[in-house]
Amino acid sequence: MSEKPVSPSCERNREPILSVLRREFADRRRVLEIGSGTGQHAVYFAAALPWLVWQASDREENLPGIQMWLDEAALPNTPAPLVFDVAAQQAPTLPARDSGIDAPRFDAIFSANTLHIMSWAEVEQLFAALPALTTAGAKLVIYGPFNYHGQFTSASNAAFDQSLRQRAPLMGIRDFSDVGRLAQSAGFVLLDDVAMPANNRCLVWQRTSR
Repeated sequence: MSEKPVSPSCERNREPILSVLRREFADRRRVLEIGSGTGQHAVYFAAALPWLVWQASDREENLPGIQMWLDEAALPNTPAPLVFDVAAQQAPTLPARDSGIDAPRFDAIFSANTLHIMSWAEVEQLFAALPALTTAGAKLVIYGPFNYHGQFTSASNAAFDQSLRQRAPLMGIRDFSDVGRLAQSAGFVLLDDVAMPANNRCLVWQRTSR
């Protein structure tokens, strides 16, 4: 039997992120995590925030590893992960309600350390998909490193960006203002920009459009 995938960064950043989610998702009910990766965040946050249905999602090849974490935790608020591949422009297919009328949407979206491993075109596709997935008033929380005014916020972020671009030229740390414009185009307004350890940020938006 294969072992569960493990990300050391998930172990390091989960507590600071949870402090933001406790506040921002206090009145939320259904969260879609985009790019769940190993699944570690999904089980940790779902256990800590039991009033939420935490819906993990990722590219199809990552779902078995996520399912291992979900199976081991056996939490009542973590349904099976969904396929969400922005590179293939494949948004999750939402299950219909029992009535068969209107697929349920999410009143919260969370994503960690995803924008810098996507191409910019994929980041654009991600934000373009949000209106169809979210309710009016939905919260959007994105964690990761960001540049400001085209500048790195630390030498370590500059080195990290260089390592990303060596892996794939289309990867790289995104600029706060560029991402903000995409969020605005999708109908979201910025609520908060929270400084996090290791030169990361938690950006919080809320959907205003219907």
